[in-house]
Amino acid sequence: MLSRRKSLDSGLRSRVYAFLMPQIPESAARVMQIGEVAKLTAVSVDAIRFYERHTLLPKAPRTAGRFRLYTSGDIARLNFIRQMQGLGFSLREIRQLLGLRERRSEACSEVRDLLITKLKTVRSKIQELARLEGELALDLHRCSHELKHRKSHAPRSCPVLTRPDGRKTG
Repeated sequence: MLSRRKSLDSGLRSRVYAFLMPQIPESAARVMQIGEVAKLTAVSVDAIRFYERHTLLPKAPRTAGRFRLYTSGDIARLNFIRQMQGLGFSLREIRQLLGLRERRSEACSEVRDLLITKLKTVRSKIQELARLEGELALDLHRCSHELKHRKSHAPRSCPVLTRPDGRKTG
């Protein structure tokens, strides 16, 4: 049987790369380039670079070709950042949570305090949005009433664009 000769590839997962790089067991540290990490975490390449610049993610070591290399620990950290952003935490708060995350059990009361503060903020926003919803619903009712009135009467100014005292705004 004829075997085909394979050319040497010097890329990240090539035989040459593996030969030249210090050998770390695959289970201990699987390295990935930024594009693969972006796909695995649903975080854009630009966002990953942004997190590095703003110290939310440690600077990634680089290959001789200047490619960033990431590990499963970096993926876990990016997933945590994305999860905390989804909960409404700011980057400053996430940086604080990441610091607390390192301490794990000793940090629980501080995390609870952050959660209490965030929950108060969310509840305040909910109240403000409910007030806004009420105002919008009232203005919509006024506009609908005016449009209904116009079917049998002469048009008047839009009630949303007039002041409560009947004068036009602006």
